[in-house]
Amino acid sequence: MATPARMRKVGVAGEKGETRNKGEVEKEQTQSPIAATIEITTLVLIAAVAFSIRLFSIVKYESVIHEFDPYFNYRVTQLASEKGVDAFWNFFDERTWYPLGRVVGGTIYPGLTLTATWLYKVLQNVFKLHPVNVKDVCVMIGPLFSSFTAISTYLMVRQVRSRGAGLLAASFVATIPSYISRSVAGSYDNEAVAIFALTFTFYLYLKSIKTGSMFWGVCASLSYFYMVSSWGGYTFIINLIPIHALALLIINKFSTNLYTGYSMFIINGTVLAMVLPVIGFNAVETSEHFSGFFVLALMNGVALVKYLKRTLTEAAYNKALRLFVTASIGVMGIVSLAVITFAMTSPTLRWSGRSLSLLDPTYASKYIPIIASVSEHQAPSWSSFINDLRLGIILMGSGIISCFRPLSEGSLFLVIWGVLSVYFSAVMVRLMLVLAPAACCLAGIALSDVLEVLCKSYHITAPAPEETVTSPSKKKRKGRRNSRSESGLGAIPRPLALLGISGTIFVLSYHLFHCSFLGGEGYSSPSIILQSRTRDGGVYIFDDYREGYSWLRENTDYEAKVASWWDYGYQTTAMADRTVLVDNNTWNNTHIATVGRAMASPEEKAWVQFRKLDVDYVFVIFGGLVGYSSDDINKFLWMVRIGGGVYGDIKERDYIGEGYYRIDEKASPTMLNTLMYKLSYYRFAETVGRDGMDRVRNTKFGNPDITLNYFQEVFTSKHWMIRIYKVLDSPTLEQA
Repeated sequence: MATPARMRKVGVAGEKGETRNKGEVEKEQTQSPIAATIEITTLVLIAAVAFSIRLFSIVKYESVIHEFDPYFNYRVTQLASEKGVDAFWNFFDERTWYPLGRVVGGTIYPGLTLTATWLYKVLQNVFKLHPVNVKDVCVMIGPLFSSFTAISTYLMVRQVRSRGAGLLAASFVATIPSYISRSVAGSYDNEAVAIFALTFTFYLYLKSIKTGSMFWGVCASLSYFYMVSSWGGYTFIINLIPIHALALLIINKFSTNLYTGYSMFIINGTVLAMVLPVIGFNAVETSEHFSGFFVLALMNGVALVKYLKRTLTEAAYNKALRLFVTASIGVMGIVSLAVITFAMTSPTLRWSGRSLSLLDPTYASKYIPIIASVSEHQAPSWSSFINDLRLGIILMGSGIISCFRPLSEGSLFLVIWGVLSVYFSAVMVRLMLVLAPAACCLAGIALSDVLEVLCKSYHITAPAPEETVTSPSKKKRKGRRNSRSESGLGAIPRPLALLGISGTIFVLSYHLFHCSFLGGEGYSSPSIILQSRTRDGGVYIFDDYREGYSWLRENTDYEAKVASWWDYGYQTTAMADRTVLVDNNTWNNTHIATVGRAMASPEEKAWVQFRKLDVDYVFVIFGGLVGYSSDDINKFLWMVRIGGGVYGDIKERDYIGEGYYRIDEKASPTMLNTLMYKLSYYRFAETVGRDGMDRVRNTKFGNPDITLNYFQEVFTSKHWMIRIYKVLDSPTLEQA
């Protein structure tokens, strides 16, 4: 049991420790010019690495837009840059969702488009760089904002912990593969700018509650407005920040700084979000936004109670507290009654389908197959956490522990961010993008603490011998105590410290090599340009997508209507410049189900449905010849499920043969008779033989004698990846 004297000694040591920590903080704030120059230079180099590591796609291929959604963003940016922002807001796109069309200005998050348009105008009018076109700006948005993300991450972690931790976190986020996958050159998607807006909003929010300044609270709300305008994932911010504020209230860390910063953020941010047409009154009507208002109301209640306790006598305070509790119960009862009434008319309480899929991972597969069909909405494999986050996920747990030593408002925020991100990314692989910066921040803090211990241990000098100590054993114990006291932590022998520093440098070098490899090989290939390795180590390019879209653009009428699965709608409109029935916006489930129903129907029935929709051409993606696994046959069951969710005559069990989804001779008769099957395998036997193999399914196809009477093949790309068929005006009899 500790004696009072011992306890006094511990208390004095603690006070000295606190004084020493304050001194270290003051010393860090008054940084020498040389150290400041090194810090700024390092940060600039990190930003340069973040930019350059994302340029592999341009070096290997060309300046080209990637994936599917970016083509719509590029098309709209072209309109805004050529005809002005007013034309963008008033744009009605009659070439999509035929015959419905789409009001683009009211259904799009405009942040990415307006950012690229503004940059293009600045380069043209201010810097007079007239050779730069809109596509070049769109291609470079991802690398540019990745540099900004590295800087904002540094600012946030520096504010929470230290400069060294900030630089390490910035270096991680600059090179982490999960973020590279969404920000390579040509990946002109909302996430390219949204992750910068997310990290910068968090930095400004933490600064506002640290300083209690209304100015920083307003700045945080402006950054939040930019995040809202850029990506639908802004709901993560509007729920994470209230959770953090609620946690501070629970652990009794309420302060005027917290109240000022949080209230300015929530009120101004909500008002600004309502300005956007795509959000409007959803900012105050949908359940995703209610947590912010609930915590604000709770915070006002806590502030009132503290104010009354500080100003009233004990008797008056007790009376006021009883009145306050009674009034609160009454208000909560009215609110609960309103919520129950609202639930009667809206079973999901106006939660979006994607939000409900996060809260209940089985919700989408049960009720909204269009959401479950998207590969980005599937749960990731465990290996993807290591492959895409690497050191970030390995050091993340240590970073969480380090944040509790000591626990501040900022470190608590990083802990909550990290824990929630792990859960949501485990439900939906797309949200690995939200986990990436959180893992980088925590990994930077953990590695900074490790390097601090190693470097301090390496620079510890041997203690000078004292004449009064005669025993050699006492000298050794005295020296060890001095070493530990000078280091502040458990001292490590100098050789081991040097070995630890060298090992850390090696691990970081390997991490950078791994990230560069994934950035160059894994995430730099555009979806429209595919490649494979030949036996002699060379590279073989598959350019079938652009070949097919070019044929549509050059050989069909401008007013022609083209039907395909919704995955290819944006690309068809942007690259082929033809009207499509559905595209990647997926706002009308019934329209998509109609296309799925036609693909899952027999040829004659599908022809009738397409004729009613004025369809002139139908194309399918087929990978059976070259082994391209992302073809329409592999996606076909989702077409059946989505179509069956609207039309009762489509039953998934009818397309299953002997308990499995198959395309061989044991496939179900319904499957072998569908339009999708016929359009994919038509004339396939002429190329691979009647006993040939489908290289994706690794099996023989079931029906080599396919005939078409209502559709005519007009184009098949070099590797059979795109097959285009004309919808005939009247049926013709084709001989087998």
